[in-house]
Amino acid sequence: MVTCKETRAGIIALHKKGFTGKDIAASKIAPKSTIYRIIKNFKERGSIVVKKASGRPRKSSKRQDRFLKLIQLQVQGSTSAELAQEWHQAGVSASARTVRRRLLEDGLLSRRAAKKPLLSKKNIRDRLIFCKRYKDWTAEDWSKVIFSDESSFRLFDESGKKIVRRRKGERYHQSCVVPKLKHPKTIHVWGCFSAKGVGSLAILPKNTSMNKEWYQNILREQLLPAIQEQFGDEQCLFQHEVLYHKAKVITKWLGEQNIKMLVPWPGNSPDLNPIENLWSILKRRVDKQKPTNSDKLQALIMQEWVAISQDLTQKLIDRMPGRIAEVLKKKGQHCKESIFTCRTQARLSPLPTLPLACAHTALNVLSPGTLSP
Repeated sequence: MVTCKETRAGIIALHKKGFTGKDIAASKIAPKSTIYRIIKNFKERGSIVVKKASGRPRKSSKRQDRFLKLIQLQVQGSTSAELAQEWHQAGVSASARTVRRRLLEDGLLSRRAAKKPLLSKKNIRDRLIFCKRYKDWTAEDWSKVIFSDESSFRLFDESGKKIVRRRKGERYHQSCVVPKLKHPKTIHVWGCFSAKGVGSLAILPKNTSMNKEWYQNILREQLLPAIQEQFGDEQCLFQHEVLYHKAKVITKWLGEQNIKMLVPWPGNSPDLNPIENLWSILKRRVDKQKPTNSDKLQALIMQEWVAISQDLTQKLIDRMPGRIAEVLKKKGQHCKESIFTCRTQARLSPLPTLPLACAHTALNVLSPGTLSP
């Protein structure tokens, strides 16, 4: 029986006054066996503090725990059940739950694997070359660069993991499921931005794939006005990265327009491009308004794009020296793309509410008639 400290102190006080265990038990403050055990422990240890029990013996030694950690680090995607089986072959009979507890003690937590582009040795080498070349650039230097990229938006394509709170039996309730279309409508966009704010956003017509002809038209109709509006006669650098971006006709056209490129841009490096953060923010804002058809999705994309504040784009550019330093620190491996929390994003750039009609008017949709190759 577990007794409180005050009860144990009272039993020992009576014992010191000459009361026997039988006399103390008559007061019914504790069972006789408990009283005799407390008196015995006091005589042996001179203290009323309860000795901490050893608990259930561990099934594994420290050496076996180190072996478990070693086999987990060799294949970090192994499940606890698989590790328990390997551990059993090494002479330790333990459950998957025990395996998880041992790994937790060593700080090895179970987390979703990040999805990143595959980096070849050439990619890693190119990333290091790029970062070493621009490692001394300040945020002011990066503010003279205009970044660009493409992205796609789909109906009911929730960005991130959707969490709902529900009662038992409500798993398939309409309010607790995420709608999923068999063939979702996809909208492809191209955009650019700099520290001075977002530039043009071009939306490709349906069933149109980007190629070097379309890309050159986008640069002529979207990039040139954005550069003129944000930089005027001031010199700037242009960043782009996809394969057809490097076509000779594109390189020649950019040279004719006196547009200097940010080179050598490494392949498979979206984590070095701050526009990826901008796409994530844009998709979250569009998803939050739950568009139900492609027309509304298209209008919301433009509405939220023009609502992105210059303060936010400046913050993204200000973090470029940190990105470069992190890639160098990790010897060319992936770095963290998400540099803002949702709360920070909301604080930096409140969302002005624009009527959808205005967004429809401002929507810059590429059409075969206006931008035919």
